[in-house]
Amino acid sequence: QVQLVESGGGLVQAGDSLRLSCACSGGTFSTYTIGWFRQPPGKVREFVAGIGWSNDTYVEDSVKGRFTISRDNAKNVVFLQMKSPKPEDTAVYYCAGRLGGSGWFMGEGLYDFWGQGTQVTVSS
Repeated sequence: QVQLVESGGGLVQAGDSLRLSCACSGGTFSTYTIGWFRQPPGKVREFVAGIGWSNDTYVEDSVKGRFTISRDNAKNVVFLQMKSPKPEDTAVYYCAGRLGGSGWFMGEGLYDFWGQGTQVTVSS
């Protein structure tokens, strides 16, 4: 059974940096595509960034240039580095995974397992 656990969320001031982690247990991590999604207060969940099993990456335009996704297969973890976060980045951040695929897989239905989420609050 594959489990994903997010960490690194919290309260941060606009302009500071924050790094979220998605730790994976079970299965063969190197064969998984991992995506980051977020759900702002009162809004639907949206795709943020993805990294494929072959290390291809895709980052949504709204955060491109500020957010970076990377993975460490030796430690079974995917990171979402958030530089210069803005108040509108406030959301619950989730990571999700699937076997195979690509970093540009943006649909929630394309992912098979999910973490429980971590809250990120950006103050102005």
